[in-house]
Amino acid sequence: QLQLVESGGGLVQPGGSLRLSCAASGFTLDNYAIGWFRQAPGKERKRISCVSSSGGSTTYADSVKGRFTISRDGPKNTVYLQMNSLKPEDTAIYYCAAATLNYCAGVGLIASWGQGTQVTVSS
Repeated sequence: QLQLVESGGGLVQPGGSLRLSCAASGFTLDNYAIGWFRQAPGKERKRISCVSSSGGSTTYADSVKGRFTISRDGPKNTVYLQMNSLKPEDTAIYYCAAATLNYCAGVGLIASWGQGTQVTVSS
């Protein structure tokens, strides 16, 4: 079964930065599109970024555009989410997910979810 392992979450002050990692366990990540999602308390899970399997296409939610950057590192079999200028409203559980086909473009399905990592932005 496809397995994703997330790391990099934690507590950070407003304006700070974190880099989340999504590493594949038992499969090759570059065969899948990868989405980053977050879910704040009392809110629905929302996709905030996506990178195509080729790495040639990326998308961002308006709430994070200009502050977050998604990238792929094929040799490390890892996808990153660089988060800069963090705000308290970024506090959430962050998940990565591997998806089939052209998921970032709206075609495809989630194949596997990571367990989630907590990001807390607080002074």
